[in-house]
Amino acid sequence: MPNAHDVIVVGAGITGLAAATRVAAAGLDVLVLEARDRVGGRLLSIPARDGHHGVDLGASWFWGDEARVYELAHNLGLATHAQYTAGDALFQTGEGVQRLDGNPIDAPALRFRDGAQSLPLALATSLSSSIRFAEPVHGLRIVGDGDAAQVVVAHRGGTTHARCVVVAVPPALAVTDIVFEPALPIELARLAERTPIWMGTTTKVVAEYETPFWRRDGLAGSAISYTGPLREVHDLGGSGDQAAALFGFAMPTSEPLKHDAIIAQLVALFGQQAHAPLALHVTDWRTERWTSPAHVEQLGAYDTYSDPRYRNAIHERIWLASTETGPDHAGHIEGALAAAEVVGRAVCGLLGAQQ
Repeated sequence: MPNAHDVIVVGAGITGLAAATRVAAAGLDVLVLEARDRVGGRLLSIPARDGHHGVDLGASWFWGDEARVYELAHNLGLATHAQYTAGDALFQTGEGVQRLDGNPIDAPALRFRDGAQSLPLALATSLSSSIRFAEPVHGLRIVGDGDAAQVVVAHRGGTTHARCVVVAVPPALAVTDIVFEPALPIELARLAERTPIWMGTTTKVVAEYETPFWRRDGLAGSAISYTGPLREVHDLGGSGDQAAALFGFAMPTSEPLKHDAIIAQLVALFGQQAHAPLALHVTDWRTERWTSPAHVEQLGAYDTYSDPRYRNAIHERIWLASTETGPDHAGHIEGALAAAEVVGRAVCGLLGAQQ
């Protein structure tokens, strides 16, 4: 059949690219349809002002027990470094700022030297000819029966056929944006509708500086605040004086964050040197069209993460896969890779591909 593939993956985030890489390695013909003009999804990085390191506007950390991320980064030759945690943390209330003895806020974590998006960018290198950008998918229709069944994928550029489809976007976004024919089983549809979107309600703020001046003052760059606008702050720098930055997560609000309020809080926490960052980045993931549906803030059933019903094929041809569906570490990069592992194995098994 012309314009047909073994597998179509909807979404070029880390789950979609890892799944596509797995099925391509098994010899299957794969096409990735991505709504954005970039890969990475919720892994989004920009170059730091030093030009050599990445500043994460989306996900950032991974942890030492997350073997899939560690192994993939190692195999792709991506440099990582430990999260800076040395020094004292800060605690802010309406009564002022208290300096804590040590840093009870940060746990040991790892980050990518060039930003977390370097992981999907590296995966996309081998898939480049199989990725189409600006191609949101709005319909999936199964035609035929048994071994002859195919999925007709309706997307911005037309329609394309596949033997199997992996919908690698958050479940709540998938059921909002995509019409399934036949309809999803009622239980699965209700589950997907209730599943929160990891980072979907998050506003992340990054302030870049010339040097990590807080370290010279014996501070870890970490803070918890009851006053806001940032509820927590962490060091986003590299080793030494490289890529000096602080990042924080904003308190929930329906109003746009005011830069002056952010700067005032950073000055209250870290002193006058925080007054003039080289750059201030504010990324509100609630407004990211291809991450969060309009009702994202109403989704709060976190017990739906890793639900085993997500591991089953829909009408034997379609799978939902994202960090929310991962059988372990849901909500982490590791969870996204776990989901890709599950769906990749299932697709290859159904299509008789050698893994």
